[in-house]
Formats: sequence, structure tokens, C-alpha cells
Amino acid sequence: MWQPTKAQIEKTRLYQWMKRLGYINDEDFHRASIENPDWFWHEVVRTLGIVWKKPYTSVLNTNEGIAFPKWFQDGTLNIVDSAVTKWTEDPHMRTKKALAWEGECGATIDMTYQALADNVEKLAAGLSARGMKKGDIAGVLMPMTPEVVVIMLACAKLGVITTPIFSGYGEEAIATRLNACEASVLFTADGFYRRGNIISLKETADAAAQSVPSLKQMIVTKRVGQSIDWVEGRDVSYDDCLSVERHVATVAMKTDEPLMLLYTSGTTGRPKAAVHTHSGFPIKAAFDAGICMDVGREDALFWYTDMGWMMGPFLLYGALLNGATLVLYDGTPDYPQKTRLFDVAKKHQATHVGVSPTLIRSLMPHKEAVPSDPLEHVRVFASTGEPWNDDPWLWLYEKIGRKRIPIFNYSGGTEIGGGILGNVLTKPIGVSTFNCALPGMAAAVYDQTGQAVEHAVGELVLTAPWVGMTAGFWQERERYLQTYWQRFEHVWVHGDSVLYESGEWRITGRSDDVLTIAGKRVGPAEIETVLVSHCDVIEAAVIGVNDDVKGEAALAFVVVKDQVVLDEELMQVLQTLVEVKLGKSLRFRACYAVKALPKTRNGKVMRRLLKKTFLGEDVGDLSALENHDSLHTIRALRHPL
Repeated sequence: MWQPTKAQIEKTRLYQWMKRLGYINDEDFHRASIENPDWFWHEVVRTLGIVWKKPYTSVLNTNEGIAFPKWFQDGTLNIVDSAVTKWTEDPHMRTKKALAWEGECGATIDMTYQALADNVEKLAAGLSARGMKKGDIAGVLMPMTPEVVVIMLACAKLGVITTPIFSGYGEEAIATRLNACEASVLFTADGFYRRGNIISLKETADAAAQSVPSLKQMIVTKRVGQSIDWVEGRDVSYDDCLSVERHVATVAMKTDEPLMLLYTSGTTGRPKAAVHTHSGFPIKAAFDAGICMDVGREDALFWYTDMGWMMGPFLLYGALLNGATLVLYDGTPDYPQKTRLFDVAKKHQATHVGVSPTLIRSLMPHKEAVPSDPLEHVRVFASTGEPWNDDPWLWLYEKIGRKRIPIFNYSGGTEIGGGILGNVLTKPIGVSTFNCALPGMAAAVYDQTGQAVEHAVGELVLTAPWVGMTAGFWQERERYLQTYWQRFEHVWVHGDSVLYESGEWRITGRSDDVLTIAGKRVGPAEIETVLVSHCDVIEAAVIGVNDDVKGEAALAFVVVKDQVVLDEELMQVLQTLVEVKLGKSLRFRACYAVKALPKTRNGKVMRRLLKKTFLGEDVGDLSALENHDSLHTIRALRHPL
């Protein structure tokens, strides 16, 4: 659909870098990148200008196995030196814009690289004065304001491990994540605006904190200026932390020491904390953004996201490590006018704009969502979070991009630290598809026996390690191995179903039970836990079904107590419970009462069988099913959605 000209190809950072390394063919270069990872990732950190406090002696060590690679052996660094400090030492770059922020009400703030560095220095000093140090864990429950960027970097400077949390989560989802890592500090704000209304974030944070015994401090920023409850001895003003006048050193971190814990949901049990290091996630994000998406110095990267999703930290490091401007918008993308997202991009001269398919589907029905003037500064659209449908892809390409702006379809995950598949700008781009596995990513499609296949749907796998790969799950080594490395020997099984043919990749859905609702991945167990917390609900199971707007929607099946009827009133109560505990975006579309849930002999709920039965699909092998009668009620419920 999009065909790059020879001139366009030769202007890209990817082409120029490949040429310097002696390659002019994408396929030859990709093959070299996965066959010789030591050479490839050494060249990546060189071209990105990563600053090392102590140089590494070797790039890759797999003595502990492919699941636990050691990168940049013997080296030390702190990613803040590469993201901020080095730009302040450049007379040209220190005065360039590092950050451009806009709030829903129209307020704006710009910050140069020097101003950002000064704020990071001040906050780091204030946090250090309050006892925060290397190895502490801090939750970050913040709206997308300039402060969240300063917080993430100040913590990194001190060696404090951050765990960003989605600002739209309810109290239980927040507490679960803070408890899982035993966070001692939580950064939050008094509130934020959505559609002109104030969302009281501090109130939610206070409710969550009541069940987090490890939490000792809550550092609060002012966003809306409303009156809030204050817990003496625990709560601290962000502004007070900036008032400490002293210098603190930037901590040298070993390459395997944590920078962030990014939570991702599993099909069962509590969320998983993917561990990311200073030498991992930021470098992968900067490479994908800079070399693959073509973000360069003084460009402006704008992604509509939240710091609690992977793309928040990706936006931060993808922009700053490349010397670009980080564009933040804290508000609703279609408020007060349907073009608000594109208006923000235009106002701040964004060169790269990241969206989700769900967002585009929600804008499509509105003619007024199409800007009257072309987005002259935008060179690339990017998208992630879920697979595209063709119609919204074409709407973005034709109506918004006016058939000029390529769409960099991007898919990977929280555990990947970036993307597996993408649309590099040196090759043609098709509708809703990916034109390559990104350089350095040894991607393949396997059938059920572990054989590579083409022209057939199979499992997306990776057969070699990469920089950015999670260092495992926080204090859950075996769970990490069981999740990704158990199925095929020495092969990462990602959990996506993929079709590869004629040089193009297409994701057909998840091969596990994780739901992706409006681009947000959530384990069914999280929603089920909330449902069964109601006194009338004995058991619950949640599945995902296709949704025209959100991509996927949740359906809930509950077993209620005797004499209890699942009427409209009870369904509304359960819906409200999910909204309060997990957030409005994760509400279910419908809820059904069943006599029993289909289970295996060891008591595990068979969600996949539940889904296939409800949708009238072939259920396949039932040998593991303990209670065959459970399917009768589900079949009776079946109707078009």
C-alpha cells in the first residue's frame, strides 16, 4: 500500500547505518544480525552513543542458558547518562527541547535537555535525602505529566527500581502490583482530568495503600490542585523534594541490575513482573524508535499512552536516547474536539505519532475526526497493542495520512522490551501486516511439533536472545521458564498466533487466554478474582471475544449461590465492582450464569473450551474435561454477539 521511493529509503537511519556496515540488502542484514549477535548489538550501542561508566569486555554470554543471557559483560552504566547527561554536554543539544507536554485543559510546558537534567538532579537529591537508595522499589502511579518523566529518570539515577502502574487501575489492581514487589514508595498525583472531569487519583492510591504493608512513603504531585487527604508521616509533597540543595552521584549499575519492573498479565494467577535492566529495555526501545522507526535528533516522538503500559517507558527512552523531543499528552484523545489527538501532534510538530487500532476504530465513525489540514510534520504513524482490521488501517492511511504517511505496525511485548515484528521504512508496507522481523530478532513460525512453517498459522517464536529481553520475572524464576521456555527446547514461545507468507507477517490473535482490551493486556484471573469477591458469586471465568471498537471484549461466566438470580441488578453490581477494582476500560460486555464451569481433573478451569463452546466452534479433544455436563448450559446460552 505504501511504496518508499529510492530517495526516501536512502534518507532513513536504517539504510545509512546498514550501508556503513557494508550492507545494502535488508534480508542479508537481518540474517547477519541474528547469526552474529555479538557484532550486531555492539554496533547498536555504538550508533546510539550509549555512555558506559566502565566499558564491557564481551557482548553476550549464554553460559547460564539462552533463557538467561548476560549482556555487555563487566560493563557498568546508568541509562540517565545516555538519555539526558550526554546531551547537556553538547552545546547545541542542551538548549534543544527534550519534552513538550499538553494537558486536556490546554496548558502546555516545554523543557530543554538542560532543564530536564536540572529537575532530575533536584529530585534525585530530594529522594536521596529522604533515604531512597539503590535497590529500593518505587511504584509510579502517575498521569502523563512532565513530573512522571523526571520521576522515572531521578529514580534511575539513584539505582531505585521503578514499577510503573496504569493510572486508570482500581485500588485492587494497584495493591496487587505493589505487594508483589514489596514497594516501599509510591509516586502519585492529586488527580487528573478526563473529559473535563477530575479523577481523584490520590483517593485511589490511598485506598490501595491500606493493603500494602511495605509502603512507607507516598510522594504526591499537584496536577489539579484539589483538596486531598494527607497522611502525616507517610505523605510527602513532590515540590518539597525539589527543594533540597545538594548534588548526588549518578549510580553505576551493573548490566544485569534492574531498572524497572513492568507488569504483564498471565492466564492464571497474579500479574507477572518482567525485570528490565539499564542495559536492556532502554537500548532496545531506542534502537526500535531510532533506527527502525527513523526517530532522530530534534525529531518529536508522540505516543498516546500511559507510563503504566510498556509504551510509556518506550516513549521516554525511545525519544531521549535519540536526542528527540518527548511529546506527552495528558487527556482524552477526542476531547473537547474529535481531532484533539491530531491537533496535539500538529501543535507540537510531532514527526512520529503512535496510536492503537482501538483508538482509530473509535474515531472512524466521526467525520469531524478528520483534520481539515494535512499533518505536515508527521513522517511516520506507528501502532501497537493489538492486531489491525483492514478498514481502520485504511482510514488512518487514507483519511488522516492522505496516503503519504507510512504506518509502522509494531508488535512485541512487555517481556520483549520492544518489538519483534515491524514495518521498516526501507521496504513496502501492506495493509494491517508487518514487512519484517526487526533486525536482531530471530523470529519464526512453528507448528505444533516445533517445525518452522510458512503459509500456515502457527506459534510466533524466537530462537536467539536479544537486548531488551526480560531478565526473568521478579523472584519467580520457574514461572518465567514455564511461561516462555517450556514448550520447545531453547525456544521462546511468545503466545501469538502468526501467519507468514510472501515476506509478510500477520498476527491472527493470542494463542493463550490473555485478553487484549483496547490495547491493554489483562489476565482473565484478575477479573475473575474481582467477581468472586462478591458474596453471591462462587466461581467465575472470563473469556475474550472480538469487539468492533476495543478489538477484544470480556465476557464473564459466573456460578452463583443457591437461591441467587443473576438479574440486571446483580450484573450492574458486578460491573461496578470490576470498574472500581480494575478500571473502567476493563469492564465486561456481558455476564452469564452457569451451573458449573468446565474443569480439568485437577480443577483447572478450561477457558479455551468454554470459549469454543459458547461461540459454537469445534471443541476438539475433551479427554481432559472432568464435568462434561457443564457444557450443556453454555451451549444453551449461545447466541450471536
